[in-house]
Amino acid sequence: MTYTEMRNQTIIAEFILLGFGNLPELHVPLFLLFLLIYIVTMAGNILIIMLVVADHHLHTPMYFFLGNLSCLETCYSSAILPKMFSGLLTNNKTISFLGCLLQFYIFGYLVCTECVLLSVMSYDRYLAICDPLHYAAAMNSRICAKLASDSWITGYLVSTITISLMSTLNFCGPSTIDRFFCDLTPLLKLSCTDTHLVRVAIFASTCLGAFPPFLLTLASYACIIATILRIPSTPGRQKAFSTCSSHLIVVTIFFGTIIVVYLTPTVDTWRALNKVLSVFYTVLTPMINPLIYSLRHREVKEALGRALNL
Repeated sequence: MTYTEMRNQTIIAEFILLGFGNLPELHVPLFLLFLLIYIVTMAGNILIIMLVVADHHLHTPMYFFLGNLSCLETCYSSAILPKMFSGLLTNNKTISFLGCLLQFYIFGYLVCTECVLLSVMSYDRYLAICDPLHYAAAMNSRICAKLASDSWITGYLVSTITISLMSTLNFCGPSTIDRFFCDLTPLLKLSCTDTHLVRVAIFASTCLGAFPPFLLTLASYACIIATILRIPSTPGRQKAFSTCSSHLIVVTIFFGTIIVVYLTPTVDTWRALNKVLSVFYTVLTPMINPLIYSLRHREVKEALGRALNL
């Protein structure tokens, strides 16, 4: 364990990310699995960004928000997975103190931004399905730009408050983090100072950043489902339900795993479960989102066809 002397306080200079345990025989299979997921994630999201920017048929509010989501997912995966790959390949599980805080800051920023952005996207679909006559006026380019920028700004504010509170803590050892990335709960456990007030403040800011978007998302989809049920055509209902249900599943997985991991009591017996759940919102959701939200849509397939014919 490495220590440095600063302001008469002994602080940790490195953390050790335990990852998925001391199972060397699983390192290569896990590396190949996560590398495949990373390639699919990056390819899918970058493809969506390129199509949304290049094809004027996709210059609509829905695809504008999807382009923001894909940009977010690209940054999201790149903040977490490369360090995991390094640990699996070289068995070097250390990360510097500043590197750990930076990774957590970027991760928290993007998570909070995605929470708000998903709620904005659900509200966009609510207006398109439940109030189509006013949709064009309610979702003009100025409002869309403001909603997207507000999502990024909210994520920045919440993550900045959180990291500012974290910077007031001292970390004197031990230095092992039982996760594959620098996360909030294990970092707080490693602090050698009283974290009660910091936990309360972070809990409050997290609730403000996650719960309102989650409730807005649920309310939007509830109204959407109620509207779909009133569609007289059975094929029309089935098509609408197919799209809506797939979106709702992804949103539920994302918000549900985050709520379980961060807003439930920290119990040691749940440590393994929390590690598994963290894989869902850090690794799987960024890969699934472009498949669910974009690549299944007819407009995206047509835009891809036009791009390939060039």
